[in-house]
Amino acid sequence: MKAPAHISRKRRRTAPLVLCLLLLAALAGFLCGRTPRSILPGVVNTGNETVIQPKDAWQLTLVNAKNPIEGNPQIELTELRNGQAIDSRVYPALQRMMDDARAVGLRPLICSSYRTNEKQTELFQNKVASYLNQGYSVEEATRLAAGWVAAPGTSEHQLGLAVDIVAESYQLLDEQQEQTAEQQWLIENCAAYGFILRYPTDKSDVTGVGYEPWHYRYVGETAANEIMSQGVCLEEYLGATA
Repeated sequence: MKAPAHISRKRRRTAPLVLCLLLLAALAGFLCGRTPRSILPGVVNTGNETVIQPKDAWQLTLVNAKNPIEGNPQIELTELRNGQAIDSRVYPALQRMMDDARAVGLRPLICSSYRTNEKQTELFQNKVASYLNQGYSVEEATRLAAGWVAAPGTSEHQLGLAVDIVAESYQLLDEQQEQTAEQQWLIENCAAYGFILRYPTDKSDVTGVGYEPWHYRYVGETAANEIMSQGVCLEEYLGATA
């Protein structure tokens, strides 16, 4: 049956409009469905501001004096052979790195890893006391101590993502540690296992922590390779400040 003329004309006029609306809807769906372009891993550009999203990537969680640990995180730990412990998600990568270092004749030793808040408090208070014994005021001693031992709640060790590694033949935590074969190998190869040298010698003004050529932090292989190859620290990589 042939449709009345006025209905046919209405359909012809409506068709282009419907088509345009469908195209616009499809385009809107495509744009809305796109993930915002990341400037840096863990950082999303919203158009008006840059927002750090550490919760979207647990391994990029930033902890420092201005970004303390929130709440009381529940961490599943894997105990190491020497009584140390690490976040279980990091353990396989750490074990591979240590095994590969030993395979080339090196003897790296993990001297510190996960710390409870109580342990971090003890270490910090001991450092403050050492400066007090040198004649510094309480305020100065506290400030100086924070440059070497993180105040409780601001240490990566409390996340279970950081390890202090020394050479078995040289176990002092000083700048000479950098000269050991173990540290030279680790600095050169740690990124392949997802670790970075967290506190480089030329980034103290950014990290707020003195040079520590023994402190390695897990961030995942992609971020580690970019951080180490670009010569930046984690704060710079995330677009944050210490």
